[in-house]
Amino acid sequence: MQRARYADRRDAGRVLAGALTGRADAGALVLGLPRGGIPVAAEVARALGAELDVLVVRKLGVPAQPELAMGALAAVGDRVETVWVPAVRERLDPDPAAVAAVRDRELAELRRRAEAYRGARPAPVVAGRHVVLVDDGLATGASMRVAVTAVRANGPARLTVAVPVGPRSALAELAGAVDDLECPLAPTGFRSVGQAYDDFSETSDEEVLEALRRGGSVG
Repeated sequence: MQRARYADRRDAGRVLAGALTGRADAGALVLGLPRGGIPVAAEVARALGAELDVLVVRKLGVPAQPELAMGALAAVGDRVETVWVPAVRERLDPDPAAVAAVRDRELAELRRRAEAYRGARPAPVVAGRHVVLVDDGLATGASMRVAVTAVRANGPARLTVAVPVGPRSALAELAGAVDDLECPLAPTGFRSVGQAYDDFSETSDEEVLEALRRGGSVG
């Protein structure tokens, strides 16, 4: 029977872990998208006996409407990938110089957050491994699409996306880009990721660091 709701992100992670049991290769790497995806990913990594790390993604907001995503950034090691939302850029036609400024600002923030979460540890090895990308849910799917692009560019042996909830349209877009996709809850009346949680309170940086420490590979 499909779950209707999750108590919180850790509960969602345990449900995902149960669904992924037996489907993770030896030496798998679980990458969580901060901040909300990290508590979910920590439960998955713990249950699978996998390494846990973080993959920072930054939204690229339209200059005059920063809440509206025109794209997203992600990086694995020194390689940065950018995914654009063509429909948004074509409709609003933002100034190229303003777009470049947004990208430069968000790239600096991406680097700052990655360093804050990982500290002095190097980025994890992705090449030749089974990588499981985890977030607390999908909305438009833009953040996860750029995460997939960044990981693919580093040559994983296999790539899985695991999220507790998401709209069917976003899941369909991702399905062809990954080797395995797990999403226990895909409601027809999807409104937001938070609708699937009893407790969807904001995850703090301190909670991210603690979850990563308990996961074993960072901190």
